[in-house]
Order: sequence, then C-alpha cells, then structure tokens
Amino acid sequence: MNCKNTQTAPPLLAVESLKVTRGDVDILKGINWRIQPGENWAILGANGCGKTTLLSAITAYRAPSSGEIHVVGETYGESDWNEIRQQLGIVSSALSQRVPSDEWAIETVLSGQSAQLGYWTREKKVDSHKALRCLGKMGVRALAKRAWGVLSQGERQKVFIARALINDPQLLILDEPCAGLDPVARERFLVSLTKLTRLKKSPAIVLVTHHVEEIIPQITHVLLLKKGKVFAAGPKREVLLQHEKMSKAFGANIHVQEDSEAQRFWMKF
Repeated sequence: MNCKNTQTAPPLLAVESLKVTRGDVDILKGINWRIQPGENWAILGANGCGKTTLLSAITAYRAPSSGEIHVVGETYGESDWNEIRQQLGIVSSALSQRVPSDEWAIETVLSGQSAQLGYWTREKKVDSHKALRCLGKMGVRALAKRAWGVLSQGERQKVFIARALINDPQLLILDEPCAGLDPVARERFLVSLTKLTRLKKSPAIVLVTHHVEEIIPQITHVLLLKKGKVFAAGPKREVLLQHEKMSKAFGANIHVQEDSEAQRFWMKF
C-alpha cells in the first residue's frame, strides 16, 4: 500500500465520540478511533466488549445514538450509505452462511458487485475476468466453478475475501475470519492474508479477533476494547505487551509474548 504523505492525507476511517445505546444500556461509550493510510489494525477484546456493535456502526448496519463516522471523506448521515459501503469490503462468517449452497465460487464473487447475497441479478453487466483476478489474489482461482456447498471453511473465507475485493475497497474488514478453522487451515488462511497485504494496491485491513496469534506481521496497530470503551489504542507492540491492560481487558492474568523473528505474538496464562 502506498504510504506517501500519510501525515497529510485524510484518514480512511474516523470515528468520533461514537455512542450506541440499546434501550437504557450503553453498548459503545464515546469511541474515538482513526485509521490513517498505511495502517492495518486489529480489534481485540473479550466477548461483550463492543466489537460487533462497532463493526455494525462502521458498516452502517446500526445507527449511532450520537457521534460521527467518516469513511474515506464521506460522512454517515450526509452521504449515500450504499456508496460508502462500496468503499468497504466486509467479510463475516454470519454473511458467508447465507450464500446458496449450489452457487459457484465465481458467482459468489460477482455478487459482491451489487453487495447482494445470492447471485440472482444475472442480467446486470458483470466482470468475470476481474472476479477471476480477485480469486487469484487469494490463491483460489481454481475454485471458480466449485459449488459453495462443497468448499471447506478456509476456502469459503478466501472466496468471500475475493468477493469483498471486487469493488476495489479502500478498507477491508475481517470479522473473526479464522473462526471454525483448524490450526493448519488457520495458518494457511493467514499466509493468504499476508500475501494480500503485500500487493501493490491492497486495501487497509481491520482484523477483528480474540486471538493475538492471528495478528499477522503486517498489522501495524491494535484497538483494545473493554466494556464499550477504548481501553488502549496504538502501535501493535505498545498495546499487546502492556501486561496490566491486556489482563484487565480479558479478565485474567495473562502475558503476551513475542516471537521477534516471526513477528508474531501469543498469549500465555
């Protein structure tokens, strides 16, 4: 990703004083967060910390109770939400479960052009060659005419990322993409994700996870949430190696250790 003039370029994402309330419960409590060009982020936190609600607000599926969200210069509430969503690639296991089992992988990718699930708008002009290129970026071009129902979970995640790439998003949001993968499949997936981040025009990455070992070297920053608030945010090592903060965020006495050679982390209790 081109990192020139990142200090003066507008942020890819700016969340300002974001509050989300359900009934009389504050789920998000004044979130402030920015993603600058050249940054890739991981969002960490225990269950119930607000990760899913934050993603729903960023992707315009949940309206803020107060605060503002700006995506690549556009503001929710002032711009067309559908156009804003085209700047975002969204990969979620909840969405991937809604793909028809008999749909070919290339059709799943093509469905991303109109952000639909189920490739039913077949009369729309489509770009099959681009869909194949997107599959190729994830190393699964050979699966183009394989039915969704026979793909492994790891293959589905790669195809769904290819689907997200079809609109050339500036920001790619991955919501627990390794959920349900065995250790080998997880590492293979992370290798594919690493290769994607190294491409010349790769989007910025937001990786949502519970597991620090899934944070690939190309992730530059970490946002740590606790009870709907930003508990820590900043460069990856500065956040992950704060023993007290990490322990309080996850409600246990934990130590995050670093493999400096592999540039990976793991959690020790």
